[in-house]
Amino acid sequence: MIAGVPAYVDGRMLEVTEKAGGRVINGDRMWHYNEGVQNWDPIWPRHGIRILPGPSSLWLDATGKRLPVPLFPGYDTLGTLKHIMSTGYDYSWFVLTQKIIEKEFALSGSEQNPDLTGKSIRGVLGRLRPGPPGPVDAFRQHGVDFVVERDLASLVRGMNALTDEPLIDEVELRREIVARDRETVNKFSKDLQINAIRAAGNYLGDKLGKVAPLHRLLDPKAGPLIAVRLNIITRKSLGGLETDLSSRVLTGTGEPLPGVYAAGEVAGFGGGGVHGYRSLEGTFLGGCLLSGRAAGRAAARAVG
Repeated sequence: MIAGVPAYVDGRMLEVTEKAGGRVINGDRMWHYNEGVQNWDPIWPRHGIRILPGPSSLWLDATGKRLPVPLFPGYDTLGTLKHIMSTGYDYSWFVLTQKIIEKEFALSGSEQNPDLTGKSIRGVLGRLRPGPPGPVDAFRQHGVDFVVERDLASLVRGMNALTDEPLIDEVELRREIVARDRETVNKFSKDLQINAIRAAGNYLGDKLGKVAPLHRLLDPKAGPLIAVRLNIITRKSLGGLETDLSSRVLTGTGEPLPGVYAAGEVAGFGGGGVHGYRSLEGTFLGGCLLSGRAAGRAAARAVG
């Protein structure tokens, strides 16, 4: 498992508050991502970066079997995590083309998005130009989890060289890819991932900047072929400190712990509160603002 946060982000204050009498809830619930790659230029030990994918990559388990419906790139994170771990291996694969990586790959982390962090309109618009963004291309060239080859046989050899066991069989993988490619020219395809790609391309914003035109993975004009070994990347706990409606931390008996408030995700709402266990990415901000406001007001009242 690789880490999506620095080593010093260890949840230590949860332990400190618990020792002081606060109650930690949903401590067993974690938020992990399935699309982690090792940072070729790490800032902290086992530094992992998450790929933010579009819908077109073929997602395979460690043995080369296609993930079942609806476990497509960008869909059900927790469902995909459960399936991957049921295979007995803690990694999976994307197989894609140069055309897909140019259009559909983005990376998490402020240092991987200098155009956004630098508030550069020209840089953001540059994402619409041909070729992958600079940070993505650096991973393609230097990342230890990336295999880039012109033909499938070489790609399979490269994939097997990255793992302890040579689990990928070229014949079986070719069968998976050919079956997928065949559906790209079938207007009445029942392949739900192919239909999802077509649906995404109907939205102008995705068509311009996020979704590659539907094509065969084995089309030489779309190459080279790329395989990416995807590691499980841990990000945060979905648990936290139990609070009341004033964001006061509660003890095991349900009484407020004097002078202690919790706001934001540390309040534990991500793993079993308003969002439930299958919380959606991007939905935590509202809870952070609400609990922060409640904590601030309650603390102000407490001090008069």
